[in-house]
Amino acid sequence: MGIAQPLQAQLADHQLERLESLLDDPSLPDAMRLDEIQGYLCAALAGPQPKAETEWLADTLGGEDVQESAAGREAAALLRAFATSLEAELAAGEPPVLLLYPRHGDESGPSDYRPWCQAYLAGVDAAEGDWFDFFGDGDGSDSAESISQEISFLDDRLLPLMVLTGEAEAAALESGEEWPQGDERAQIEAQCEEDLPQAVTNIYRFWMSKR
Repeated sequence: MGIAQPLQAQLADHQLERLESLLDDPSLPDAMRLDEIQGYLCAALAGPQPKAETEWLADTLGGEDVQESAAGREAAALLRAFATSLEAELAAGEPPVLLLYPRHGDESGPSDYRPWCQAYLAGVDAAEGDWFDFFGDGDGSDSAESISQEISFLDDRLLPLMVLTGEAEAAALESGEEWPQGDERAQIEAQCEEDLPQAVTNIYRFWMSKR
């Protein structure tokens, strides 16, 4: 199964293709897919404290001992280069080219954003501490209004991920609210897909300014 969008982001085409092949190796049965790895890393490299390399390698490759295999070692080396380039792009404010697979394996079909976004949110959940708890750990120098604005900023940038994973719809329905359907829903989702690369870039740079 190939990536839906051009392989032109954090590694050369042949390196991404090799990494994709390694992730399917039998010695890496619990490894994430390439799209999931990119989404996960965008979150794991952000936050108040970025996740340690040893931790995100274990998370993305499926365990701490997977590098004992030749495939695991080669995949880890490619992932280190991938993460370094990805983080440089995010730090420079350059939205990454998203690596996405087509829905239902249909090469001519639309890209599937859900796994990418689910992996990003998993990266948020795997952070050392809750992102939003950070705002309660300060020295009191920030005003309540300033903190509220920063929380709103993060909420707004996380919204495309919440919409594209279905979490926003589930939350709305749980609270008794209606969720758009038909053309309106399609328009909202299309806008979220368009906004996603810039949103995760802005989130990374937000946290970078707090370190």
